[in-house]
Amino acid sequence: MANIPLRRWFLSLLTCVVAIALSACNPALFTSQAAQGSQLVTSILSDPKTFNYALSQESPNIFGYTYEGLVTENGVTGEIEPSLAESWDISDNQQRIVFTLREGLKWSDGEPLTVDDIVFTYNDIYLNEDIPTDVRDILRIGETRGFPSVRKLDERRVEFTTPEPFAPFLRTTGLAILPAHALKDTVTEKDQEGRPKFMTTWGVDTDPDKIVVNGPYQLDRYNTNQRLIFRRNPHYWRKGDQGQPQPYINRLFWEVVESTDTAFLQFRSGGLDAISVSPDFYSLLKREEERSNFNIYVGGPTLSSSFISFNLNKGSRDGEPLIEPMKSRWFNTLEFRQAVAYAIDRRTMIDNSFRGLGEPQYSNLPVQSPYYLSPEEGLPIYEYNLDKAKELLLNAGFQYNDEGQLLDDQGNRVRFTLITNAGNKLREAMGAQIKRDLAKIGMQVDFNPIAFSTLVEQLSNSLDWECHLLGFSGGGLEPNNSANVWSTEGGLHSFNQKPTVGQPEIQGWEVAPWEKEINDLYVKGSQELDEEKRKVIYGEAQRLIKEHLPFIYLVNPLSMTAVRDRVEGIEYSALGGAFWNIHELRISED
Repeated sequence: MANIPLRRWFLSLLTCVVAIALSACNPALFTSQAAQGSQLVTSILSDPKTFNYALSQESPNIFGYTYEGLVTENGVTGEIEPSLAESWDISDNQQRIVFTLREGLKWSDGEPLTVDDIVFTYNDIYLNEDIPTDVRDILRIGETRGFPSVRKLDERRVEFTTPEPFAPFLRTTGLAILPAHALKDTVTEKDQEGRPKFMTTWGVDTDPDKIVVNGPYQLDRYNTNQRLIFRRNPHYWRKGDQGQPQPYINRLFWEVVESTDTAFLQFRSGGLDAISVSPDFYSLLKREEERSNFNIYVGGPTLSSSFISFNLNKGSRDGEPLIEPMKSRWFNTLEFRQAVAYAIDRRTMIDNSFRGLGEPQYSNLPVQSPYYLSPEEGLPIYEYNLDKAKELLLNAGFQYNDEGQLLDDQGNRVRFTLITNAGNKLREAMGAQIKRDLAKIGMQVDFNPIAFSTLVEQLSNSLDWECHLLGFSGGGLEPNNSANVWSTEGGLHSFNQKPTVGQPEIQGWEVAPWEKEINDLYVKGSQELDEEKRKVIYGEAQRLIKEHLPFIYLVNPLSMTAVRDRVEGIEYSALGGAFWNIHELRISED
């Protein structure tokens, strides 16, 4: 499901694309809810990992429906629009913004939502060094890596100031506002290990009634491995043209399904209202579109990315290297990564796995971004070229034996494990092709789709992985939204990650010069207020990323979602998806 776009950089990272689908529905459940009004039935590919916004790194998550910020982003145009704030004033030097809150805002429990909640959210949570939130990476400003200052002016006005110019200043205020009255004690009180109790607050085992929100929906029920049910927030601030309360749809159902095939079958049987259309299902669904009363919306290339990435971390824990030294030498050899990039046949991947419904992904930024650097403008690309790949490997000291197997300069067979999340049919097909492609240059790839929970543990905690096939969900149009990926200290700097708070230290962690240069360019880009100069800065960052390949980008599928005709008000785009304006949607009566 699509989240409110401004938040997608944070809410939907390092995970599979979420299938909007349904599996193993219990008809009695939905029948029993019919008397309670309109409902929208969709689904998710795996269970949420937390109900705590500040601690979330994964998708699926509930936050696009449960929280809002001071501003939001139009899901079609990308324009900044008022949300909890009805207006704002920006100083001439663009280092001060004063927001005026709407009157009468309330939390889902009926308590007033005030300026105090804004100040608490930023100062006590996002800027609190004791809370390891990725949000802080987005709020870091300029060379000093300082933070905005947030203070209350009066009962309806709050002031944000920055220590130096910060181009994405306004967009960063789209972060979710959290309830001080429900969370303040959890920030100040410590557990036995001296950590804020906030760290264990609002986990997935929390009673939904205790989770206080300000978005259009609140969590009503969660059954692990089965479903999440949302109910309309009666205190949500938006009203329709005639003053009627929004959202209009009373309930949302997310069914947890781990198979896109099962989801597809359930959609065809009429058991749900929407499904993310994967390329292998497109042709069949297109033939059924008219007679089955649904519409397939196509929004151009998705803002999400797909890539393989090698673990470039040279560090050790307790004297044991995170990556076997022999393999670490391979992965940290630039020619090795470039050879892999040349050896992957993206065009065949598009034709076979994506049924022609995709485009090669060249940049870390989406093509919709005004900062996107195209190949015609100088972005390096790696068109399929096995001869070039082999040449790079030989020049780097690798060699081939009589059987065509690739060996390193010490005679070791080049063999590594590629992991991805099990259950994603498209990603499993991509991994199988990558295995075949790299075999053509003598590499043995052990492709191993694994359970999502295991994947998260390896990527986030143990850091014990060699190569993965994953993706970042759309970070929006603003490059700084992904600063936590490119900052060397960032929580999602996954190819060379530092330990998070509470994890064992890593000895011998190193930052490569190119890595530091990308970090610095992202800092410089956030400082530059001239849009043309910003484009040049982020263009250079894109060139460096493509030259050094911390992520080897693959394919952008087309953004496609099938939605039942009974769902009215869809304004579809690759930026916002089908449900970015969930508060305006209606369910027509058959």
